[in-house]
Amino acid sequence: MVEPRIVPREEHPISRRDIDPDALKVLYRLRQYEYTAYLVGGSVRDLFLGRRPKDFDIGTSAHPYQVKKLFRNCWIIGRRFRLAHVKFGQKVIEVATFRRQVAAGEEVVQDGVPAPDPTTPEGEHLIHRDNTFGTPEEDAFRRDFTINALFYDIANFSIIDYVGGLDDLRAGLVRSIGDPDVRLKEDPVRMIRAIALAARLDFTIEPTLLESIRAHRQEIAKSSPPRLLEEYYKILRAGSSEKAFRGLAEVGLLQPISSELHKGAAEPLWQALASLDAYRRRFDSMPDTLSNGILLGSLLVPLGISLHPARGAGTRDQVESRSRSGGDQVESRSSAGGDEVGGRSDRTPRRAPGPRLGELPLARRDIERLRLIVSLQRRLRDLSASPKAQRALAHRAIFREALTWLEIHGGAPELVEHWKAILAEGGGTEQAVDAPGDTEDQRGLRPRRRRRRRRGRRGAPTSGS
Repeated sequence: MVEPRIVPREEHPISRRDIDPDALKVLYRLRQYEYTAYLVGGSVRDLFLGRRPKDFDIGTSAHPYQVKKLFRNCWIIGRRFRLAHVKFGQKVIEVATFRRQVAAGEEVVQDGVPAPDPTTPEGEHLIHRDNTFGTPEEDAFRRDFTINALFYDIANFSIIDYVGGLDDLRAGLVRSIGDPDVRLKEDPVRMIRAIALAARLDFTIEPTLLESIRAHRQEIAKSSPPRLLEEYYKILRAGSSEKAFRGLAEVGLLQPISSELHKGAAEPLWQALASLDAYRRRFDSMPDTLSNGILLGSLLVPLGISLHPARGAGTRDQVESRSRSGGDQVESRSSAGGDEVGGRSDRTPRRAPGPRLGELPLARRDIERLRLIVSLQRRLRDLSASPKAQRALAHRAIFREALTWLEIHGGAPELVEHWKAILAEGGGTEQAVDAPGDTEDQRGLRPRRRRRRRRGRRGAPTSGS
C-alpha cells in the first residue's frame, strides 16, 4: 500500500472552469451515487501545464453497467474490458473502471469474455494482465508514464499522485512507471508514445527509459501494424511531428516498421513536417481540413514514393525483401501446383497487394485522395483559366483538401488568397460538381449511383392472353 501525495487546491493551478462541463456532469453524477470518480490521465497532465486537453477521461469505482444505469446516453464498448462511453452530441466522455495488473495466468474473465490465448494471432499483440478491476492505486501503477498517472478529485479539488508524476511534470521529464525494460516489452508501442509525448510537451526522456528504448527498438515490429499506423497519425495531428519523427529516427524506431522513412529521414522530410506543424498550431483543436490524405502525403511525398504503384508491386524495399526471402520462388511453386490443390487453375487472378509504408498498411482510399490532391496542384497554380473554369474547379469535391495542401506545402500564399476569394464569392460549395471533360480518375471520390431496375407492372397482360 503506497500512501499517495495529495495536493490541495491552493497548491496547484487546475480549476473547474477549465474542465469540460459535460465531464463535470459525469463526475458529479458518479459522486452523487457514492462512487469514487476522478479525472485521470492526460487531461490532468495538460490542465496542470495550462494546455487544453484533447479528451477528458474519467476513472471510477463503478463497473461499466453500473455507469450505464446512471446515464441514458451511455454505450458500453469493448470485448475483454468494458468501457462506458457517455455521449453528449458528437462528444464522448470515456468512463473506465479502475484496473489492476495481475500475474500471468491469473486473469479474471469479465462479462463472460475470456482473455485471448497469447499464442494465437488474436492474442499475441495484447497485454494479458490488464483486464481486471482494481483500486485507484493499482490503476495508477499499471499506467505507462508517471506524468500520465495523476488523478483530479472533484470532491475536494485536489490532485492525487501515487507515482511521483507531479515532480516529473515540474522537471519536464518523461519517466516510466516501474522497470522500463519490463514495461516496454509488455507494450512496445510505449516506445513511440514516449518519444511523441516528449516532443509534444517539449520534455526530456529520462535516461534509463531512453536507453531501454534503444535496447529494445526491434521489439516494435511485434506490435500490430494498424495500431502503429494510428500512432503515426496521432503524431501528425499533434503539431510536433517534425521533432517527434526526428526523435524516432534518432533512436532507430523507424527502421523496423517503415524502412522508407528511416532511409528518407533528411531535410525534405523535415521541411514538410515543419510546414504541417506550423499549420496545425494555428488551431486550438484538430481542424477538419487536415484529412488523413494530407497527413499521409506529408510523409510520402517528400520521400519521393510513387502514388501510382504498378499492379502487384510493392515498394522497392518490399520487392527486395521478397526476393531475398525467396518469395517469388514460393509464389511460382504455389502457382505451378494450383491444379493439384483444390482443382484451381494457376490462371486465377490475384488481388493486388494494398499500399504500404514499410510494414504498415495504408488505406487505399487515403492514397487515392492524396493522389487527387497532388494532381490538382497544377490547376491551382494556373490562373490563366477563365473565371468560369475557376469557379467550376472550386466546386470539385476534393478542392478544399487540395487548397489546404497548397497552403501547407505550396509556398504560394498569394495563390491561396486568390482561391479563398473565389470561395468567398460563392464559387465553392459543399456539393461535389465536376468540371466538363473530367475523367473518372480526376473526379472526387463519390460513389457511383446505381441505376434502379424497372419492374413490370403487377397484373399486366402477357402476350399470350
